[in-house]
Amino acid sequence: MERVVSELGRLAEEEGVTVFVVGLPLTLAGAEGTRAKHARKFAVRLAARTRARVELLDERLTTRQARDYLRAQGLSERAFRTRLDSASAAVLLQSWLDRSNPVAEAPAELRREGQ
Repeated sequence: MERVVSELGRLAEEEGVTVFVVGLPLTLAGAEGTRAKHARKFAVRLAARTRARVELLDERLTTRQARDYLRAQGLSERAFRTRLDSASAAVLLQSWLDRSNPVAEAPAELRREGQ
């Protein structure tokens, strides 16, 4: 995890990234399990490493939406499998772009002064 956070920090500095969107893998019932706790831990470390804002976004059903989209494209099973994660990330990002606010207020350790 530290290697990824470090690399994202370097990229943020080089490219002027001002916000990172991190998917929060809640259960269908909206509960946080182990994966969500891992995502929160990652987000906290990323916020500590960069000057960028880090927002957590509910990622429930993004894979299903991506799967439906890719199936409609008529891709082969191999092409489908290789593109599913990227398509899911695109759905998550589009969801974030379509919203004016994140799903929930960021935890205190993720907020920067003035936010």
